[in-house]
Amino acid sequence: MIWQLIKIFLFLGLAIALAFGLSIVLETPGEIAIAVAGREWFLSPMGAIIALVVFLLAAWLLLKIAGLLLATFRFLLGDETAISRYFGRNREKRGYDALSDGMIALASGDAKLAQKKATKADKLLNRPELTGLLAAQSAELAGDRKKATAQYKALLENDRTRFVGIKGLMQQQLEEGDTEKALALAKKAFAIQPGNPALLTQLFELQSREEDWSGARETLNASMHTRLLPRDVGNRRDAVLSLADARAAQAAGNTARRNDAALQAIKLAPTLVPAAAMAAHVHAEAGSKRKANKVLTKAWSVNPHPDLAAAFAAIVPDETPEQRRKRFEVLIASNPNHIESKLLRTELALTAEDFPAARKALGDLAETEPTTRSLSLMAAIERGEGSPEAVVRGWLAKALEASRGPQWVCSKCNQVHADWTPVCDACGAFDTLTWKTPENEVISDQSAALPLILGPLQTDGIEDASEDDDTTEDAETAAPAEEDDTTTVEAPPRPDGDGARMTNA
Repeated sequence: MIWQLIKIFLFLGLAIALAFGLSIVLETPGEIAIAVAGREWFLSPMGAIIALVVFLLAAWLLLKIAGLLLATFRFLLGDETAISRYFGRNREKRGYDALSDGMIALASGDAKLAQKKATKADKLLNRPELTGLLAAQSAELAGDRKKATAQYKALLENDRTRFVGIKGLMQQQLEEGDTEKALALAKKAFAIQPGNPALLTQLFELQSREEDWSGARETLNASMHTRLLPRDVGNRRDAVLSLADARAAQAAGNTARRNDAALQAIKLAPTLVPAAAMAAHVHAEAGSKRKANKVLTKAWSVNPHPDLAAAFAAIVPDETPEQRRKRFEVLIASNPNHIESKLLRTELALTAEDFPAARKALGDLAETEPTTRSLSLMAAIERGEGSPEAVVRGWLAKALEASRGPQWVCSKCNQVHADWTPVCDACGAFDTLTWKTPENEVISDQSAALPLILGPLQTDGIEDASEDDDTTEDAETAAPAEEDDTTTVEAPPRPDGDGARMTNA
């Protein structure tokens, strides 16, 4: 408000001063004589002022005309002038407009328009580092891979666009399924920009798929250095890489490297089941049973797993069933209420032929957690206690139709794996296998998955049992006959590792 008042007062003061000056000029008597080439002009004071203003305007206009003529002359000679700069700016503006339109067309999926705008932008701007990527991506969108490849290769010639060109060629190789060439290109891109987050992720995935564990560890270290991964996630991945390296060394017969890598893996991830099993094996080979027991007990306290039980049994392979049962109590006590602990205690009691203890250990798992394993254990208990054969076969029939329970399942694609692997066989994801019950599990013939072998069971025997007059009272518990492909019931090794068969009671 104050500034507005100040401007008003200034305007009024200027107007008053101008009016006062004009009044003085008008009241001034006399004339001004101008003599040029023998001629004279007589002007009043006001006329002289007007003539002076006209003269100054004419002089300014002449100077501008002279400057324009000089600029035109220089333009014709090829020099950079205001005119050339004007046309250059106009050309550049149209080029950037075409570039923007091309990017919008590319994002909207209009390949034809994107290519047209990319060509126009390239002609107007003459800056391939700006237009080359648009031309390559628009060619890819149009399905012209040959042209896209040529554009990406052209980007390799400029230091500023070399990384983008390599990355584009790498993506093409991935789409074609050539992971070996893609990995080589990714390494070149890594040498240019070692801190690029997207490249680090892609490179690590490629190296893990190609089982380049040492290279994957270097990439992992770079990711952690750039804070792309949290420390705990980085340590977990490092442990998986060490375990994978240990397995590769074991396959190659390099015992020393296997031992170092296995111990490094268990140090970084003490509860990783396959790492604990291998580390325990290393300690047992070295004669340190106490360390092996400690490693397995710690892992069992967090992640009870059959592989840990098998490794625990392998520490003392020649003990009696009662000795093994007593020794396993240390392992089970670290997580006694877990389902795996109950199942393990049941199997140990069956091995010792202590069927009442096995029934007590199993509890109601056959009803609350009806899996192949729990149901077949129940069948073993019934057989061991002398129950009718129809009852035993009824439990086994249920076992064949039940879920297998927890398995190694990829958390990314839900693919089920028979054994743990660092990389999913289906989708190639790294460290995504978890021990859980698969979602939407398809129940099929699982005769090979029973945890105990109760003797060969023929399907016709089940039919005979259901028709036998002596077992009429148990007919309601007997299951219908299975197909011909379930004639034999087998099982994986029990915790005692000897794969013994339990004969009919």
